Parts: sequence; structure tokens; C-alpha cells
Amino acid sequence: MSQRPIRIDCLQYANWSEKIFRQMRKGGVDAVHVTIAYHELFRETVARFEEWNERFERWPELIMPGYWASDVEEARRTDRTAIFFGFQNCSPIEDDIGLIEILHRLGARFMQLSYNNQSLLATGCYEAEDPGITRMGREVIREMNRVGLVIDMSHSAERSTLEAIDLSERPIAITHANPSFWHPALRNKSDDVLRQLGRSGGMLGFSLYPHHLSGGSDCRLQDFCDMIARTAELMGVERIGFGSDLVQDQPDEVVEWMRCGRWTKRVDYGEGSRDAPGFPKQPDWFRDNRDWPGVEKGLRKAGFSEEDVVRIMGGNWLAFYEKSFRPATRAT
Repeated sequence: MSQRPIRIDCLQYANWSEKIFRQMRKGGVDAVHVTIAYHELFRETVARFEEWNERFERWPELIMPGYWASDVEEARRTDRTAIFFGFQNCSPIEDDIGLIEILHRLGARFMQLSYNNQSLLATGCYEAEDPGITRMGREVIREMNRVGLVIDMSHSAERSTLEAIDLSERPIAITHANPSFWHPALRNKSDDVLRQLGRSGGMLGFSLYPHHLSGGSDCRLQDFCDMIARTAELMGVERIGFGSDLVQDQPDEVVEWMRCGRWTKRVDYGEGSRDAPGFPKQPDWFRDNRDWPGVEKGLRKAGFSEEDVVRIMGGNWLAFYEKSFRPATRAT
């Protein structure tokens, strides 16, 4: 087994192909949390699971399904990438709380309570008002805690996020965002959110999506890693990892589905891209999964110890997976 740190990326969305899977192996990526639903309803989401089953059958030497933390170790041992599934919205459960357990059994491990807009559960970060977690949201949080489906607040508004942290009996995640002190994107998170997330045992995954970076596509690796160091001081080095939000080989019209779904007839491209529809250019130092070793070197250059590099590259996510994916045990 390679002695390099475990590498886990807790958010990607790609037009999946053998090329991308081979890039994952070239970059030594042991596990990736992939988005399989934005606005899809339950039956449409099941179709996404079917598509992934076909990929696992077609490329078994490159990828394998991820259900538990132990699957990351198995993927590493067999030189493959474990694929974990998540939703960027709560649409797959429709208005039926019973679907949470069904989806977890199918393999879902993360679900955002809202995606930019108000949902049945919580408020998205684009809304002018944030009334917080709804009545249904409180029940869904309880059920997600019970079955082992991680609450993700990456696209949610401030009050809703703080309430989710407080209401959840298990640590939550913000899988792909950055601190707003570094770059004031709507989706980036305040110091208050990051402190509460850290104190609760939750996890932040740093995003490498240009609209979330200071300097956008021209962001420097040194600046990015210095930001990580400052965030570690704010919320604890054991509470941070990566959720790159890497989008590969997707046609520009996919942005319309991500941002607009079925809720509007107008085009709403979202933050940073109203005048330039489509996906922004990645920084030169992170074009795809082959560039993770360079990010790892950047952390060392920023002053992180070898132990901390191991944590940030994937050790923290692995520990979080171990505690979060299995059904909760309750005293009788």
C-alpha cells in the first residue's frame, strides 16, 4: 500500500467517463462524494443509481461503490476510487419522510436541506429572508440522524445552517464552501457558522470552484492554502478537508439545470456568472483530479505538519464517515 495520505474529495459533479476515473487513479483519489441529484424527484434519482451501477459493472478495476468508511480502505487497498452518493437538494424525498431510509439503503450518504432557494426543509443562500428550519425540516433532521444520512448545508442560508447545527444530534457537514472572510460569495460561510460547525464536530470541505475563490480562476495556490491555515485556527484542523466542487466535461446548459431546475422559466445562472453563462475555468494548479498531489505540497509549504496534511487530505473525512453513515444506536 502506498504511504501517501488518504485522499478524499467530498464533492464532485462530472460528466462521468473512463477518462475521469483514470484521472482519479492518477491523482491517487481514494474516495469521492458525487452529486447524483439537484432537482430530481425520487424515481428520477433511482435512475441515477441505475446509471452508476452500470459504471461500476463497466469499470470495476477503477471504481467501486462506497457505503461505509471501510470501503475507502478497501478502495485504497485495491487501487480504486470509492464512490459515495449525495443530493444537493431535498427533492429526492419529495414530501415523504419515509423515503429517507429507502434512499440511505440504496446508497445515499449526504443530502442538502436546500439548494439556493427555500425548500420544504430550510432556506437557501439566495433568499432575501431566512426564517430557519421548517417544521418538516425538524422532522427530517431527526430521521436523517436516525438512519445515517448526513445533513449538508453547503447551499443554505445563515440562520438555517446555524439551526441545523443546533438541532442535529449528529455532526453535520458543509461539503463544499469556503470562508466568507476570504471571499464574500453568497455560498461562502461566516465565522459564526464555521466556529459552531467546528465546536459541534462537523466538517467543512474547501471548494476549488472559481466563483468561491478569492481571485476566481486566477487564485493562487499559496493564497488558497494560507486561507486553509487561517480556517484551521478558527474551527480546528481536525474539522476541515476538501469538497472541490469540481465540474468536468459538462456542457454549459447543465448550469441551467443546476440553477433553474423546474422552479423558473427564466435563466438564473447564479453567483458570479450572470454575464458569463457556463462553467468558469479552473485554476491552473487544479485542473482535474491529477492535481491533488500539488495541493498536498501546497499545504506543506503553508506550514502544515505531516500529521495535519494527512488529516486535511482525507483523514478527517474518513473519521467523519466512520461516525456518520451507520444508523444511530439508541439506548433502550
